[in-house]
Amino acid sequence: MNTSASHERLEADGASSAGRAPAVSAAVVEEFQARGVVVLRGAFREWVEPLRAGVAAVMADPSPFERTVRPDDGSPPFFQDYCNWNRIDEFRRFVFESPAGAVAATLMRSAHARFFHEHVLVKEPGTAVETPWHHDQPYYCVAGEKTVSLWIALDPVARETSVEYVGGSHRWGCTFRPTRFNGTDLFANDRTERVPDISARRGEFDLAGWAMEPGDAVAFSFLTLHGAPGNVSETVRRRAFSARFVGDDAVFRDLGGLGSPPFRDIALADGAPLSGPEFPVVFPPPAAR
Repeated sequence: MNTSASHERLEADGASSAGRAPAVSAAVVEEFQARGVVVLRGAFREWVEPLRAGVAAVMADPSPFERTVRPDDGSPPFFQDYCNWNRIDEFRRFVFESPAGAVAATLMRSAHARFFHEHVLVKEPGTAVETPWHHDQPYYCVAGEKTVSLWIALDPVARETSVEYVGGSHRWGCTFRPTRFNGTDLFANDRTERVPDISARRGEFDLAGWAMEPGDAVAFSFLTLHGAPGNVSETVRRRAFSARFVGDDAVFRDLGGLGSPPFRDIALADGAPLSGPEFPVVFPPPAAR
């Protein structure tokens, strides 16, 4: 059943600012836990301009992790880059000064929130690039049930260009084979099941998606299936900043440096609690600890 508009009322209440998080109601937390995805209206409105500046800085000077998809049909590209928070001041300030960590901990029902990484996604007007249906957990060198991504819109997002999510898929009890945008397997000899064809069976699932304004965010579990169409707008970019967090049950999953992001230099044993300067605890803030 498609219920993309049924939970518009589940919003963060109050403006975001450093040191003061938007109030996340018990109903929102319950919805996140049950459905694996909620929309938070206006939760990061005050961070839109700093994050836009950070995105511009990354696009002007991409990292070695930059992964831009350039369609064969000549349509505009889909820019992606990640793990830039240590070199982009606006991103670093967001990680440590925004209410994102507090929001993440509340949604995860975790005593603390540890920052995992950030991801910049820019679909230029007219790009035909679709984001295939996938969930993020199989790509990541972390395991645990307490996870959340905050996908923050930096431009107006029309419903027809929004990311869509399969409500409840984080509770299916399985992970699907991770693939690249070209359809090839991320890991050699991976025999896990491929993602079902959600687009061909839309009526069978609880699909969630929202028109968004700059500063709105969608919070979703690493296990929630999601995908997105191309940017059909002829004039509006679709810039997004996604911040990913894990909770107090997070452990390191050794992927031999082959995950996405690869994180090739993590000196942790497989199954060890996730720790280290690459993954700072951002909530509670240092002063509170």
